[in-house]
Amino acid sequence: MDDIPSSLSNLFSLKGKVAVITGGGGHLCSAIAAGFAMAGASIAVIDMREGKALKVANEIRNKYEVKAIPIQADVTDEISLKHALDIIVKEFSSLDILINGAGKNSPKPFLDISLEEWNEVMNSQITGTMLGCKIFAPEMIKNKKGSIINISSASAGPPLSKAFAYSVAKAGIKNLTMNLAREWALSNVRVNALRPGFFPTDWNRKNFIDLSREESIMTHTPMKRYGEPFELIGASIWLASDASTFVTGSEVTIDGGFSCMTI
Repeated sequence: MDDIPSSLSNLFSLKGKVAVITGGGGHLCSAIAAGFAMAGASIAVIDMREGKALKVANEIRNKYEVKAIPIQADVTDEISLKHALDIIVKEFSSLDILINGAGKNSPKPFLDISLEEWNEVMNSQITGTMLGCKIFAPEMIKNKKGSIINISSASAGPPLSKAFAYSVAKAGIKNLTMNLAREWALSNVRVNALRPGFFPTDWNRKNFIDLSREESIMTHTPMKRYGEPFELIGASIWLASDASTFVTGSEVTIDGGFSCMTI
């Protein structure tokens, strides 16, 4: 019993930790950023859209009274991410948690998608995740501690219709997560993935989800509803905290039962 933490609050606390979140101005990652702040972490909100990053960082500072900084950076640009790392090390001295959450989608069918649009999806998703790990993980490896959380998807396998490029990218992220978990385990750097189901944004609703598709989604989701962004917070804090120190290479499913539904 001596090795059991003294309280649940200590076990799941992120107090004193620094969390870096790419795509931090987005629908899901802004909620995760708020959740980390609730748990006591300092936050670096990275987004291509400077205004989005600034808005989220300001809201976190005002509501949760933790340090939060906005950083404009492009996850597909190695130099841009290195500049972001320099800012983070200067502001916080180190980093403990990384969420790789940036990424684009495309509704184009296979024979209609252009090479340019395919590359945009691949670069923002799988290349952006790879570069996030490449640039930020060495700081964790040096300090012999860290938790990286990538964003997989219910579409990582089996793939979803109307999102084949996105599905291919998410399958790659799942595989990359497992590879890096194996490689960095002895450095005490854990690499896991969240596997969200349907958490639609306004863009998703406009480009993907018509009435027929919504009916199919609900038929295939035992809970008969979409997920709410705050419902990713619990699993994210668990993966980022000392409550999951023996968890690496895992994909945590949060989908209302979507992935276990057949007939």
